[in-house]
Amino acid sequence: MFAKETYMQRRALLKKNIGSGVLLFLGNDECGLNYEDNTFRYRQDSTFLYYFGLSCAGLSAIIDIDEDKEIIFGDELSIDAIVWMGSQPTLHDKCERVGVADLMPSAEIVSYLHKCVQKGKAIHYLPPYRPEHKLKLMDWLGIPPARQEGSVPFIRAVVAQRNYKSEEEIVEIEKACDVTADMHITAMKVLRPGMYEYEVVAEMNRVAESNNCQLSFATIATINGQTLHNHYHGNLVKPGDLFLIDAGAEVESGYAGDMSSTVPADKKFTTRQREVYEIQNAMHLESVKALRPGIPYMEVYELSARVMVEGMKALGLMKGNAEDAVREGAHALFYPHGLGHMMGLDVHDMENLGEIWVGYNGQPKSTQFGRKSQRLAIPLEPGFVHTVEPGIYFIPELIDMWKAEKKFADFINYDVVETYKDFGGIRNEEDYLITETGARRLGKKIPLTPEEVEALR
Repeated sequence: MFAKETYMQRRALLKKNIGSGVLLFLGNDECGLNYEDNTFRYRQDSTFLYYFGLSCAGLSAIIDIDEDKEIIFGDELSIDAIVWMGSQPTLHDKCERVGVADLMPSAEIVSYLHKCVQKGKAIHYLPPYRPEHKLKLMDWLGIPPARQEGSVPFIRAVVAQRNYKSEEEIVEIEKACDVTADMHITAMKVLRPGMYEYEVVAEMNRVAESNNCQLSFATIATINGQTLHNHYHGNLVKPGDLFLIDAGAEVESGYAGDMSSTVPADKKFTTRQREVYEIQNAMHLESVKALRPGIPYMEVYELSARVMVEGMKALGLMKGNAEDAVREGAHALFYPHGLGHMMGLDVHDMENLGEIWVGYNGQPKSTQFGRKSQRLAIPLEPGFVHTVEPGIYFIPELIDMWKAEKKFADFINYDVVETYKDFGGIRNEEDYLITETGARRLGKKIPLTPEEVEALR
């Protein structure tokens, strides 16, 4: 937790930006894994954390702007709970630590909201992403789940604050990035043919937990890197495999790190692996060079795609004009995702509020395959924290489909591509803060060039 003044200032700015009405914050509850008392790891809602700082289950909050009231709704622990959980600070004490004087029993939020509705006050809420949130909105406000879209003024006001990271936030993010880097470096050092993927994951988890960190998302660690979000860890690593890792740590305050790396199972890349790896490396390095205030991140994505096309042309995999290929979407056969996303209290920061608000400032997203997966398009500004993660993949099913359709035949040499269908995928990723003059990498440097990676093998 930060000082209570931080939360008070955040709430004051939010009230000023919205102006009137009632702001409803839904905290997260415990969730049973396979029965009620065997729960998933608890994680508080990030917007609740940002404004109220309390990582406790069973809380909700209201900011009544017109009445100038800030209220947390929750219940003190019963003696039965204390028997099982031990002594805890009272909820009243916790509320004082974040500058909230008014605490009311959790059940009273319903009557409070009903009185606000009767007075004609606007009730603002954020888009729900958990089933219990949807049920509460239906029960408390009578809004069916199909119409629970959230308040656009509330969404935009939250985004306008959380997109810009303060110095104290950057300190926390950098802690998470340091541990994330250590997770990747450890994996690079221990990986050997004959290991199972889960053995590498175990070593990464050890690094996170020994630093009092959780995972910021489910780890990807796989010899099947062509599958973008592959969370299966049961494969045996064989000589000649490429091993793709995408993993991050979350520090106790809730801030995230997110990095990717790709490592040969053997001590060195094969010639073909190195050729493709160096293209991906060029995509990454040219993207980083372009980072500065004012440049739309969609332009950086397009730059990374053009670099890839030129590299793939040199290998005989593509042909034609690179700019035309990217504009028409031919590059997405090998690069079907975006270049990066905002990062903070969420590893994909505020994704529950909607990418069109966080990364597009309300403008519609492209529907083009590949480009539609670019989560951040707006001009970069000082205080933004985001990832840089271009990739190159050979997805057999996608190759087969496009080849059968003769799709982008003017740009893709399918006969050559066929010989790469067993290649896998490559992704490398770093986290950057936009500064007044450019950009700064957050966290320890992880090996990026082929030489740097091989030096750890």
